[in-house]
Amino acid sequence: MAERFRHSESIKWNEIMAKKKTLFECQACGFQTPRWMGKCPNCGEWESLIELSAEQIKFLKESSSIQTLGRGSKAQPITEIDEENFRRFPSGSRELDLVLGGGIVPGSLTLIGGSPGIGKSTLLLKIAGNLARQGQTVLYVSGEESAGQIKLRANRLEANHERLYLLSEINLENLLSELEQRDYDFLVVDSIQTLYSDESPSAPGSVTQVRTITFELMRLAKNKQIPIFIIGHITKEGSIAGPRVLEHMVDTVLYFEGDSNSELRLLRGFKNRFGSTNEVGIFEMRKDGLKDASGFANRFFDKDRLQAGSALTVIMEGSRPIVIEIQALVAESYGHPKRSSTGYDNNRLQMLLALLEKKLDLPLGTYDVFINVSGGIRINEPAADLAVIAAILSSYRERELSSETLFLGEVSLTGEIREIPALSQRLREIETQGFKKVVLPEKPLEKTGIKCYVASEVGKIVEWIFV
Repeated sequence: MAERFRHSESIKWNEIMAKKKTLFECQACGFQTPRWMGKCPNCGEWESLIELSAEQIKFLKESSSIQTLGRGSKAQPITEIDEENFRRFPSGSRELDLVLGGGIVPGSLTLIGGSPGIGKSTLLLKIAGNLARQGQTVLYVSGEESAGQIKLRANRLEANHERLYLLSEINLENLLSELEQRDYDFLVVDSIQTLYSDESPSAPGSVTQVRTITFELMRLAKNKQIPIFIIGHITKEGSIAGPRVLEHMVDTVLYFEGDSNSELRLLRGFKNRFGSTNEVGIFEMRKDGLKDASGFANRFFDKDRLQAGSALTVIMEGSRPIVIEIQALVAESYGHPKRSSTGYDNNRLQMLLALLEKKLDLPLGTYDVFINVSGGIRINEPAADLAVIAAILSSYRERELSSETLFLGEVSLTGEIREIPALSQRLREIETQGFKKVVLPEKPLEKTGIKCYVASEVGKIVEWIFV
């Protein structure tokens, strides 16, 4: 009797001591860990780790094993592999084709992100209408709007065509069934976070669902050679909502940028397996939808309204030079000095302010400094450093700069003004816009009708800043 009791107690103890298999997954980046943590060690998000159920863990194991099954491919010398020439076709939008590298590639999977109301759905519905008029059969899938709502927008965009089909659906299996019933040449999914699959036991928009659906859409695009465009929501930080694996799986990632109060929208490529990511598309939001911007060259500045604290420069967006206005406000601080910038790197602003204090003995440590790039554009190159310094000095001294002068140059930590790339292209744009003077680190090699003032270091800029 005692032996039987000890045996039953041993069984219970073994059951209690048996380790329960648990798995936690970050809903922001997809990081997995066997124990819960308050902060994700991969992306830094707080309270984003959620415990997966036994069904979800089983599904992850089965899906990963399915993807790894199959016959392995044999390695070949790279010299024996034929080059793959990508065929492209126009989308009907010159700016979108520029960002994509020349047009839409069949079998490609493209992700478009941007803040709400910036024009993602408007652009893709317009492109769908353009392709339908070119004779292609297009399917527009929406999980957020009804077919009637999309019809209203199509009337405004003049995108109505009998070859454009609308489908209000959030179930992936129903979408795949529709694709089997009719041959489509182009597919738009609005948005990826609203779709769900019955095979994945989790809520729509979760990491597991997004991973599963993106994998199925990628397989569909490659097998049927259908170009697929998907819309992704963004977080408050401006990145695509959901796991980072979403951006890694797709072929192209595009982001809409721009101020919601401005008519101009910028479409920038952050990843492109079929072309470069240097180009940017410029669109204009009108009553009849999102249009390719025409005559945008003077949309980012107004030379007749320049005041103290404003300076002009030229930045390169891919192969396109754009004249922009940089605004600065320097005011006495009543407490801890503030440094803030919109459209310009805040860390680089801190460096330039420290440099001005050391080289020019300016007491900027007791002043608030604010920088703004007009037009909602974001500067991604250091060629605008000299213009930022000029705008700061203009605001600090309350002296207006000449509306005929532009500033070009990168500023180093030693105060040296260094040369910038594509100088000849920038100068041609300056001359085209009717400007007469430019402050730059070296004289151009090509002959130009612009009067050039050379400043090799920050200390010399004071000599030319108010010319």
